[in-house]
Amino acid sequence: MSHPLFETGFYGRLRQQAGTQWHDYVRHNFVQQLGQGTLPPAAFCHYLTQDYLFLLHFARAWGLLISKLSEPAALRSATASLNAIISELPLHLAYCQQWGISEEAVASEPEAMETINYTRYVLDVGHTGDALALMTALMPCVAGYAEIGLRLLDDPATCFEGNPYAAWIENYGDKSYLTGVGSSLLLFETLAQQRAGEQRINSLSEIFTTATRLEAAFWQMGLNHADGLRGSS
Repeated sequence: MSHPLFETGFYGRLRQQAGTQWHDYVRHNFVQQLGQGTLPPAAFCHYLTQDYLFLLHFARAWGLLISKLSEPAALRSATASLNAIISELPLHLAYCQQWGISEEAVASEPEAMETINYTRYVLDVGHTGDALALMTALMPCVAGYAEIGLRLLDDPATCFEGNPYAAWIENYGDKSYLTGVGSSLLLFETLAQQRAGEQRINSLSEIFTTATRLEAAFWQMGLNHADGLRGSS
C-alpha cells in the first residue's frame, strides 16, 4: 500500500531500511487472518490480553519520553499521546469483556516472553538514549498499526460481513487514530531534524528494525498460543 503519511521524512527512510522485516510485520499471517476473519479466537484473545499488558509499559515509555523533552510544542504532543493511551486502557478492557475476558483475568495473566522482550527493549532504549532514540523504538507500533488498519480497510480481500475482527480493523483506520499518528510522526520528524545527523542513521535504523522484529514476534505469539492449545487437545 502506498501512503505518503508512511513513506516520507525520516520515518519513511527508517521504514524503507527495515526492508523485509517491515513487510513481515505489516503483512504477518496474523494480520492476514484478521482481515479474512479466519484467525482462531484463542489467538486473538491471547493477543488482546497481552496487548493490554503491553499498553501499560507503552504508557510508561511515553511518560519517559515526556521527561526527555523541553519545548512546549513537543511536550504537548507527547502528553496528548500518553493521555490517549491512558484513555484507551478502560476501552481495551471493555473490548476484552466482549470476548469473554474479565478484567480480573487480564490482571492475573502473566506477561508472555514476547511482551517482556518488546516492552523492556523499548524502555531500555529510553533509559539509555535520548528522546529521538526512544521515539524511534516507539514508532513501529504507533504508525505501523495505522498502516495495517488502512491497508486492511482498502484491501478488497478483507471481509467485513460476519468478521468478528471488523471492529478492530476499523479502529486502527479511524480518522481520530490517524490524526494522533500524524501528530506523532510530526514530532518524530522534528526531533530527527534536530538530532539525527548522518552519524546516527545506522544506530537509529537498528533500533527501528529491532522494534519492527519485536512487533512481528508479538503477532506470532498469538498464533503460537492457538497452535499450542490445538496440540494439547
